[in-house]
Amino acid sequence: MRKFGLIGYPLGHSFSKKYFTEKFIREGIPDCTYENYPLTDISQLHELLSDAELAGLNVTIPYKTAVLPFLGRIDPEAEAVGAVNVIKIRRYGDSMELRGFNSDIYGISDTLKPVMKQGTGKALVLGTGGSSKAVCHVLASMLIDYRLVSRNKKAGCLTYRDLDKNVLGSAALIVNTTPLGMYPLTDGSPDINYDLLGPDHILFDLVYNPEITTFLTKGREKGCIVLSGLKMLHSQAEKSWEIWNSDKY
Repeated sequence: MRKFGLIGYPLGHSFSKKYFTEKFIREGIPDCTYENYPLTDISQLHELLSDAELAGLNVTIPYKTAVLPFLGRIDPEAEAVGAVNVIKIRRYGDSMELRGFNSDIYGISDTLKPVMKQGTGKALVLGTGGSSKAVCHVLASMLIDYRLVSRNKKAGCLTYRDLDKNVLGSAALIVNTTPLGMYPLTDGSPDINYDLLGPDHILFDLVYNPEITTFLTKGREKGCIVLSGLKMLHSQAEKSWEIWNSDKY
């Protein structure tokens, strides 16, 4: 039996177990299971790894950065992002090596490229966590200027109070990388003036449960193009499966 799973905390919002369980049935993939592993502390990963049948893990909030010291090898793109959401476990007798990757990059890119042309427009990235780093990496690769937005004043970041008519008006793309609006607290949304948004704006929410968040609903009411996190999740999940099963990784 080959075991895969998701580490993070809490995991009530996760779609991964359902996605991979259905994939294994639909595609006739035998002897594979996918489970949620809610770890209250990243140190609990040591005990989890003692299961010799565990072959790969996805990583979600709050461990995309905290997991880095556990890894023997990190893919250059994941290292550039500074966050990992896929771990490939290679076992050699009594020893093993953990290899870290970032499949969020592929999911974000697959979502944005159909609607954003390379080098056009500016972007605001709401949040500064691990997912934000992946978004910024993709935007930089697309030659799109972006600015980070944080609740608290930080070097190189705007705050929500700074998002006036001029700042919002110059942003073609606004990406929410925070958990605001995620189930079960679905009424939450980033603290921006939605009255300043219109048809020239694209709103992308990395939250996928619910598929259409309050952030996207408010944007849609103002005529914005809205992108849910669901396509990103499907793309990054398939990339995870490729990483776990391909010898090139």
